[in-house]
Amino acid sequence: MGAPADLKAYLAAQEKKTFLRFLTCGSVDDGKSTLIGRLLYDSKLLFEDHLAALEKDSKQHGTTGGDIDFALLVDGLEAEREQGITIDVAYRFFATDKRKFIVADTPGHEQYTRNMATGASNSELAVILIDARKGVLTQTRRHAYIVSLLGIRHAVLAVNKIDLMDFSQEVFGRIVAEFKAFAEPLGFQTLVPIPISARFGDNVIAGSANTPWYDGPPLLEHLETVDVDTALADKPFRLPVQWVNRPNLDFRGFSGTIAGGRIRPGDIVAVAGSGRTSKVKRIVTFDGDLDVASAGEAVTLALEDEVDISRGDILCAANARPEVSDQFAAHLLWMAAEELLPGRQYILKLATSQVPAQVTALKHKIDVNNLHQHAAKTLHLNEIGYVNISLAQPLAFDPYAENRDTGGFILIDRFTNGTVGAGMIDFGLRRATNVHWQALDVNKSARAALKHQKPAVLWFTGLSGSGKSTIANLVERSLHARGRHTYILDGDNVRHGLNRDLGFTDADRVENIRRVAETAKLFVDAGLIVLVSFISPFRSERRMARELLGDGEFIEVFVDTPLDVCIRRDPKGLYEKARSGAIKHFTGIDSPYEPPEQAEIVLKTVDSDPANEAERILDYLSRRGYVV
Repeated sequence: MGAPADLKAYLAAQEKKTFLRFLTCGSVDDGKSTLIGRLLYDSKLLFEDHLAALEKDSKQHGTTGGDIDFALLVDGLEAEREQGITIDVAYRFFATDKRKFIVADTPGHEQYTRNMATGASNSELAVILIDARKGVLTQTRRHAYIVSLLGIRHAVLAVNKIDLMDFSQEVFGRIVAEFKAFAEPLGFQTLVPIPISARFGDNVIAGSANTPWYDGPPLLEHLETVDVDTALADKPFRLPVQWVNRPNLDFRGFSGTIAGGRIRPGDIVAVAGSGRTSKVKRIVTFDGDLDVASAGEAVTLALEDEVDISRGDILCAANARPEVSDQFAAHLLWMAAEELLPGRQYILKLATSQVPAQVTALKHKIDVNNLHQHAAKTLHLNEIGYVNISLAQPLAFDPYAENRDTGGFILIDRFTNGTVGAGMIDFGLRRATNVHWQALDVNKSARAALKHQKPAVLWFTGLSGSGKSTIANLVERSLHARGRHTYILDGDNVRHGLNRDLGFTDADRVENIRRVAETAKLFVDAGLIVLVSFISPFRSERRMARELLGDGEFIEVFVDTPLDVCIRRDPKGLYEKARSGAIKHFTGIDSPYEPPEQAEIVLKTVDSDPANEAERILDYLSRRGYVV
């Protein structure tokens, strides 16, 4: 039997409804969860068992006396209910006669700003709540700036708890004026202020008699009618390839979700990176082939030609290709407790691609209170900066303002795999396209052959006073006596010239090692055996140095001397100064040292003569053919 006619009509009507994704954001306890709960309750979108559970939970966890606590509808985590705050992003679906909605309830606490950014990244409108008693707070400004950075162009300023200020028009006007003055540079297309009481429903579903001075729409009416069409389907075609589909020898397709534009069989597409073009043969889906596919649809494209395409490539309109570069400028929201260290290598994930990357310059950070730009060497948790980023290989991208999916990225810590930053690309750096490798007739192999040796870096790492420089000097002296071509890069000596502008903060230490690693790479290219003697306290930078070189060209020498022994030796009196506070950020005292986990050579120097340890290194080099 077929479905009743009225059911078919209902389903057809649901299909035709427009869709709005929005988020609620603002400072802690501004009433975000309560507002969403009120929307669901007053829209009669809760089942009886939900209402019964809500009434029970309100008695146990509620903060509204004997009344229903609507925040509990979305504060689902036990920790949230106990603390009375939102920790995770809670998504809820609801629909009215005019529109369908997905709302993201995002955390207000500063500690969870990263979760708020996650909710904003997929939203088209932001409801920014302000507690009428507190006014515009730092977190209000931070959230407004973040939603603007993340491409949201429509905002509602919901001045909540207006009932606690006797529905004062003066209070409302003062808050709106202050926020609009701050938000003017943020570029919102629409910014609608609404006085509300989420707890009692004033101006949420319908207009309130308590605010006769307000002649604007209630919140739900505005959400139902605001035009937030992002026109992604009218953008140039983009398909980040998620998977190469080869079910059998007769079919090869490229699967992914369309990030922009439309595609039809017969259209000419290009591989963004290589520029190779082909014609679309079929648009394949689980439900059958399509005549046209648009942004947001998951499809598999079969092409007329055999084209070299793999995961991470972007298929694009042949006449509107994205930019391809290994350097770009971007806004960066830092999300980790550990500070951003320019020069440190992270993993950058853009669309379906992942590549090593580093922040090469922090141009400035932004004060979220007034949007002023300030000089900075690093970013701390929840700070926002403007940076230059360098990639290990070129990637295709669009400016974030043109396409979120191909212009937004995250940074991932290489050791913890945690997300540490979210970025929005502004533009590619022209220097990346103007600078090319110059072909040279004499290469590394030719230079090394002339010297009768195999070039390499001996990277000595260990605490101050461990004996690195002493042993490195003995090794070079012996190699020199054997006619080998060497050079020592010593930590103290390099700081007199190349790195004289650097201090000893973590950020400066990272840059110190980056410069030395690049210099050592040049010396290896010259065919030399390079001895690098640096504390180099962080594994990440030592790993970066290793990856700059070819296989077998990086030999890590861990001079493993306990801290108490180094303190007793203290040849330069540095530990005594560090303990007295005269030296800050001293490794082993108030700055950490991360010992190697798999060094090629480990030297124990407590009961061993430095000359014997030097001989061990020379024996290692001889047995592995570095010197003949």
